[in-house]
Amino acid sequence: MDNWVPLSNELYRQVWDKFYEQFNFKPSVHSSDWPSFSLPSPYITHKLTSYTDDDIDDLERKCVACLKSVTEPNEYLYALDWQHESFQYNPHLGPPSTISFYPDGDYYLFINKDFTWGYLGHPWEQTISIFGGVLIQQFEINSPKLFGEVVRSSE
Repeated sequence: MDNWVPLSNELYRQVWDKFYEQFNFKPSVHSSDWPSFSLPSPYITHKLTSYTDDDIDDLERKCVACLKSVTEPNEYLYALDWQHESFQYNPHLGPPSTISFYPDGDYYLFINKDFTWGYLGHPWEQTISIFGGVLIQQFEINSPKLFGEVVRSSE
């Protein structure tokens, strides 16, 4: 079983259309336009700190661990790379290698299939937003080193 299954063209359009609509997604490099999406409550947005390669490895490990803790072993979620190939991703089947959890030039989004929780990376604001109580709780338990100050939250 593959942990990275490319979305068909039709599913790619459906998932991105749903994301644009439900999250009022307006991608922009201009800080006056941020945040680029509206998040459902509860949510929290962390500023990313400066980092080393070890910090990126820590982020990848902890993100996979958090996603594994909120999914079943055979469950896939959406791993979306804005304007690039996107996937169905199963964190139980191996380490990430196709889409990073660090937003290094594109919006990288990991969202469960019913859009009730997710992990959203903003490349220009240099933030990570997490929404959905179950996922927020996991990141509170297993917080990556490069999660800095909270810049927005629903509380």
